[in-house]
Amino acid sequence: MCRFLVLTSFFLLSVTAYAQGSYSQDENKQVSINQTNSLSKATAADILSSLENPVQTNAVNIKPMLIGSAELGFLYKTGNTQSADIKTGIDLRFEQSRWLSLINIDLLIKKADVADKDTGDSHFKTTDKKWTIASQTNYSLDSSEKHYIYGNVWYEENDFSGFINQSSVSTGWGRHWYRTNEASLWGDIGPGYKRDQLKVTDKEPTHTIASWIIQAQALYIRKLGEHVELKQYVSVKQAIKTGENSIYKGETSITTKLISTLQLKFTFTVNYNTDIEDDKKNLDTQTAVTLVYSF
Repeated sequence: MCRFLVLTSFFLLSVTAYAQGSYSQDENKQVSINQTNSLSKATAADILSSLENPVQTNAVNIKPMLIGSAELGFLYKTGNTQSADIKTGIDLRFEQSRWLSLINIDLLIKKADVADKDTGDSHFKTTDKKWTIASQTNYSLDSSEKHYIYGNVWYEENDFSGFINQSSVSTGWGRHWYRTNEASLWGDIGPGYKRDQLKVTDKEPTHTIASWIIQAQALYIRKLGEHVELKQYVSVKQAIKTGENSIYKGETSITTKLISTLQLKFTFTVNYNTDIEDDKKNLDTQTAVTLVYSF
């Protein structure tokens, strides 16, 4: 009798568990069907609204591909001499994947009182100007971005020198030699081609001299404080043949941040040409203080 009751109880429990399992599976199927029907009836607005505010666990700061800065400086003299010097420029930097492109445009304008030969009246007008454009594109050869190949283009018109214009193109190999949180050093070297157009003189008419060169560049950047940065740039365009003009340039700049997007920049530039006309100087220097706006 006891055995019969135990077997009967076990049978009833088995049937009940099986029924509950079947009911649970049917219920899950029904829920799945209802969800499918609900999704099939959802409108485009419902789907978009569900994607508007996804849960973000980690915020990722995306570095902009294009950044730039513009600078402006002004010097005005009165009294015995009335003149004005205006210096302006723009720098652009584009970076994506292994590509890095830089472009720099500088303009210097000098205005002064010039006496009219016929009437003798003086007029305030532009007497000299200088503008330069330089562009370089680097392609990193490895993921560490230490080694790269580059292409460089440079053009300058300078009324203050003995040249109508100067230009060069170069390509070669470079390396990011040193990099920390406080300082960085880049350097590259390669063959190139240079073209100088000289001004007319009493001895010779306007003529152009072209030559092959070896170009080498180096840029050193160091943070002197939380808001102060030092940059030292050196460039050499060395003519291969003896007696042809070579160009050496050095530029030192110190930038101090005033606010988040405005800086004060002090720049000292040295340009040296080895082969020029007798009435011109080999060395040109330029000192400038400008305001720089970053964007």
